[in-house]
Amino acid sequence: MQDDDLEYVGFWARTGAALIDTVILLVLMLPALISIYGWEYLESEKLLHGPADFVISWVLPAIAVVIFWIKKQATPGKMIISARIVDAQTGADMSTQQAVIRYLAYFVSIIPLCLGLIWVAFDPRKQGWHDKIAGTVVVRPKHRGVQPVKFH
Repeated sequence: MQDDDLEYVGFWARTGAALIDTVILLVLMLPALISIYGWEYLESEKLLHGPADFVISWVLPAIAVVIFWIKKQATPGKMIISARIVDAQTGADMSTQQAVIRYLAYFVSIIPLCLGLIWVAFDPRKQGWHDKIAGTVVVRPKHRGVQPVKFH
């Protein structure tokens, strides 16, 4: 992929976008989880509290993220920083297959002490292991300025 108007998005910008996405997910998930499992949910050390916890905490976020990637090429956090995920070879929108592989490859990036995520800081194309596995890159316009975020 070669485009002089785009730049690869680095570690700190992507970390900020991920934090925004995490806050959004927590705001949506916690009320549902607390209404089902009570306030004890927040104090418990259990990894999983039941089927509703699995669906709300794991399944729905995975579906939402993949749908955002397919429809908008970004999650809300990435949209806020004007970033989008594209095919690394062509710069075109990533395929549904790439989106699913990228999501599953996050686990490969996270399990060994998050080394696959930290890799973004040192890679010339700012790719994490999940990007390399899925064949994607995260880009944004070089000359962004202030642009409204479109969620439609």
